Amino acid sequence: MPSHRVTDAATLLGVSDDTVRRWIDSGRLASTRGPGGHHEVDGLALAELARALGTEPEPGSSRRSTRNRLRGIVTRVVRDTVMAQVEIQAGPYRVVSLISREAADELGLEPGVVAVASVKATDVAVEHVEGR
Repeated sequence: MPSHRVTDAATLLGVSDDTVRRWIDSGRLASTRGPGGHHEVDGLALAELARALGTEPEPGSSRRSTRNRLRGIVTRVVRDTVMAQVEIQAGPYRVVSLISREAADELGLEPGVVAVASVKATDVAVEHVEGR
C-alpha cells in the first residue's frame, strides 16, 4: 500500500503541512512512523479524506452538477467587446476560461477577486506518477 510524507499529503490536499499534522494528531488522518520517526500517511486513508473534503460544500454555495470546483484568486482579466479571458490561480493550478464580457462584468471579475472555476468535461486524461 502506498504511503506519503506529510508534505506530499498536504500538497495533494491543498492544505498546509501543519494542517495535516493536526489532522493526524486528532485522529482524522491515519499515519504510521516511518524511518527516522517521521509520519507516513497511508495512501488509502489520504484518498478517503480527499474524497470527503471534495464533497463538503463550500460555505454559501448551492448544489451544482459540476463536481470539480477550484477555488482561487483571479490573477488576470482581458476583455474585448464580446468576450473576456479570465485567469484564476487555484493553489498550484492555473485555470484560464473564456466567458462573455457581460458575465465577467456582472460577476465583478478583476484581479484580486476570489472566484471558483467549475470544470465539467467529457474527456479527462489521467497519468500515474511514480514514486513520491
